[in-house]
Amino acid sequence: MTPSPIYIVDDDEAIRRSLSFLLKTSGHTVRCFAGGIDFLKDAAGLEPGCVLLDVRMPDIDGLEVQRELRARGVLLPVIIMTGHGDVGMAVAAMKVGATDFIEKPFEKAALLEAIDAACAQVAAHKNAGARGMEARARLNILTDREREVLSGLVDGLPNKSIAYDLGISPRTVEIHRANLMQKLDVRSLSEALRIAFQAGLE
Repeated sequence: MTPSPIYIVDDDEAIRRSLSFLLKTSGHTVRCFAGGIDFLKDAAGLEPGCVLLDVRMPDIDGLEVQRELRARGVLLPVIIMTGHGDVGMAVAAMKVGATDFIEKPFEKAALLEAIDAACAQVAAHKNAGARGMEARARLNILTDREREVLSGLVDGLPNKSIAYDLGISPRTVEIHRANLMQKLDVRSLSEALRIAFQAGLE
């Protein structure tokens, strides 16, 4: 199987050059962009592949590029690259759909492993639109209160905080949580959150 193309988006020419060489010698076709704005101009017309996206660029922040891709419905898997990583930034990257988050300087093996995992999603992303519609249909069976509880879970809030925000008891939140998981036919919170993310619930 021919490796998926890789799109490198980084304002550092030395990084672009070294990554391009490394990936080409690994069998990938590579296209480089010197910034997020240039990349966004062409993104919609690109062949399905993996994006290596720097998080700190002078023209537009990498996370903002990723949010814009999502808003435009461009479903290329993204690996965020940064030399200034922290947990908060990693969470932000994952929330807007990054498949991975790697810090510079990165080892060749770790980079290629992350790219292989992202490329494996390229075919799956072709069906993402259908999955989104299915997920939204599944959420439609929830009551308004159950959706509010699910939104709190999406925000990472514990039951007590959700209860406080909604003006109900923690026990009532537990009941709504159990009901919504039963309606969605899921056994774990991660499965419920995956459906919520696919449906675009933020």
